[in-house]
Amino acid sequence: MSVRIPLNTTGPLVDATFIARTNQLLIDAQINGKPVRAHMADRGRLTDLLVPNARLLLAPRDEIGRKTAFQVVGVYQGDELVSLDTQMPNRLVSAALSSGALPQFARYTKVQREVTVGENRFDFRLGEGLNTCYLEVKSVGLVVRRVARFPDAPTERGRRQLEQLGMMARNGQRCAVLFIIQRHRALALVPNDEVDPGFGRALRGALASGVEVYAYLCPLTTDGIQLGPPVQVFGMLDSVPHDL
Repeated sequence: MSVRIPLNTTGPLVDATFIARTNQLLIDAQINGKPVRAHMADRGRLTDLLVPNARLLLAPRDEIGRKTAFQVVGVYQGDELVSLDTQMPNRLVSAALSSGALPQFARYTKVQREVTVGENRFDFRLGEGLNTCYLEVKSVGLVVRRVARFPDAPTERGRRQLEQLGMMARNGQRCAVLFIIQRHRALALVPNDEVDPGFGRALRGALASGVEVYAYLCPLTTDGIQLGPPVQVFGMLDSVPHDL
């Protein structure tokens, strides 16, 4: 079953030119030569994407109390549109769960968002009573030589989440992590040990503890983001077959 959600629900997207990244959350850009400032939800380094004069897609925003008039939706790398909205994967997974497009979770009829366990918050709790699954969704934008890598910046929160999911899995609780690769061209996913070795160790530990780990290729077009085919997850880059 194909699942697609729009990139924006508040109106047409606007082309812009990247000028500078003011901080983690703010982008300076130009629209038809006019300077604008936009909010960006992606906290990654994005040094391969946010290059001078890169073509951006912005969504107009006019919510009361908002400090910027635009939200960054994506950036083009050549002819490929790459998402810069880390909330989009959660919306896509929510739609996929509702439509039964993720067969490994199809038996759950109740979906609860943003569930806190101990000091960690997870994106979904599926099911109820004793038949539940905790599901964490990760947004992936970095692809190097057809291999997706996560994260592209250190994530202490991500490491802690994996460690707790591993502990829960060892105690019999079903737990899963779902990586949404918001790119067109990736054949596998690995933890990015060069950037965050702690996350890599935590992911391998979670796998060994019984946490289920999935990755899906989810390409973007201006029409939306689509749940595409699954790709293999490997615990280390050296484990990826050369002929994959």
